[in-house]
Amino acid sequence: MPDQATEAFVAHRSLLFTVAYEMLGSAADAEDVLQETWLRWSGVDLSAVRNERAYLVRITTRQALTRLRTLARRKESYVGPWLPEPLLTTPDVAEDVELADSVSTAMLLVLETLGPTERAVFVLREVFALPYDEIAQAVGKAPATVRQIAHRARDHVAARRPREVITPAEAEGALAAFQRAVETGDLQGLLDRLAPDVVLLGDGGGEVAASREPVLGAARVAELLATVVPRLGATRSVERTQVNGSPALALRFGGTVDAVVTVRLDGGLITGLYFVRNPAKLSRVEKATAMTR
Repeated sequence: MPDQATEAFVAHRSLLFTVAYEMLGSAADAEDVLQETWLRWSGVDLSAVRNERAYLVRITTRQALTRLRTLARRKESYVGPWLPEPLLTTPDVAEDVELADSVSTAMLLVLETLGPTERAVFVLREVFALPYDEIAQAVGKAPATVRQIAHRARDHVAARRPREVITPAEAEGALAAFQRAVETGDLQGLLDRLAPDVVLLGDGGGEVAASREPVLGAARVAELLATVVPRLGATRSVERTQVNGSPALALRFGGTVDAVVTVRLDGGLITGLYFVRNPAKLSRVEKATAMTR
């Protein structure tokens, strides 16, 4: 029979993974954080723990903050744009609109612009609705300071996030245009959906071909797509999938996922087009990952 510590950890594991992933944008690093959390949790005197969930979240947050500093150094030497690791998710994640929005590629990229403590405070408060005193214990700050950090982080994110939460149907429409372009070679339907200030990011991690700089503006993105898309249709199959709680496309080559494509929409137009091709980031798109709040 599992002991109390194991039962509590297993019961909250999906929550802890989600906390770590939202702070790190990397499933591999989130799993490492959970290993560290378990090692520390297994040594805790549970008779002194009043709230197991809060205690576990506190350990996870502290470990994720430590890991964030390591990731920052790693990203400094990363080849080309860095994108969050895509995760195949179950339908219940998409049904939780706030959770799906918080783990979307677009939102995770916005969270990348926050400092580590700001990111932790924002995630714990805005996504998981933790009380300020619990967040204060998790990040090692006074509750009054945490309130100020939360306010700054909220304003920072509001200025950079998509203006409205997009519906799955809107995302499906944009991705359907991309799929048609790949399968038929007719780009016009896709180009008509590009915002003037669209940004295309390709994450190959230096392992596979991808643009090593952001591609800015509809004209430059259209030029790149006109070169790349015909080649995609000739060599790859395209299938709909659900990544990070939102519709996405998986491009397969020889039966193996070669790229995952997601979009950011504002006002019905594509303002962000994201391609993850780094093989090290495609291991979690075949089997669904449990996420919860």
